[in-house]
Amino acid sequence: MSQQPSRRIVIGDVHGHYEGMMNLLNAISPGAEDQVYFLGDLIDRGPQSCQVIEFVKNSPHRSLLGNHEHLLLEAFPNGQVHPPALQAWLQSGGRATVSSYADIELLLEHVKWIRTLPTYLDLGDIWLVHAGVNPHLPIEQQGYAEFCWIRDEFHSSMQPYFADKTIITGHTITFTFQGVTPGAIARGRGWLGIDTGAYHPKSGWLTALEVDNQRVHQVNVYTNQVRTLTLDEATIRVEPRKRGRRQALRM
Repeated sequence: MSQQPSRRIVIGDVHGHYEGMMNLLNAISPGAEDQVYFLGDLIDRGPQSCQVIEFVKNSPHRSLLGNHEHLLLEAFPNGQVHPPALQAWLQSGGRATVSSYADIELLLEHVKWIRTLPTYLDLGDIWLVHAGVNPHLPIEQQGYAEFCWIRDEFHSSMQPYFADKTIITGHTITFTFQGVTPGAIARGRGWLGIDTGAYHPKSGWLTALEVDNQRVHQVNVYTNQVRTLTLDEATIRVEPRKRGRRQALRM
């Protein structure tokens, strides 16, 4: 009997939607040899951030640091509360995360784990990062500001950052790109965006990309609809954004 090759599966921003995440994983049914990667923003806005973190933390899957996790880390530097950063996090979706915890001790335990998350992963032919990269700087000169937060400067680049690998990102909801419908994946010059807006009422789609099979699995967290598409069917190509364009959403 021939052994099935392992799969590389990349999952977009979950934002506290535990049930949707579990429905998506059930649809994918990853095996012991499969590699699952989350692109960050596991938390905030959705109702069950604690459950999401607890599951991913205790699973064999890997996760990157997203901008919402970065906000949380800034709110609890060295395990102590930093009030201005705490308010910034709470106003950016953190209130829903706090509500999902029964006690502060578990939250602080999760903060310690979050602090260990990488900002990017190089898998050879693909490069995983939450937000993107600064197209004008080498990787070694970049950090949280770029990997967790960048938007327009990355999306306005006219050339792929890497000649030999595709960057896969979350962070920017794909329907904010011109011509992209809710639930579609956005393809730019050298990158794919798979944050399809799970938390947003205009979309609700949580997306997983099977990289090598070029298959896309999606669950709608509001309707529980499940669908599987080819990458070509799920993708809309976008042109580089003009610098300075105002975002319709603060994500």
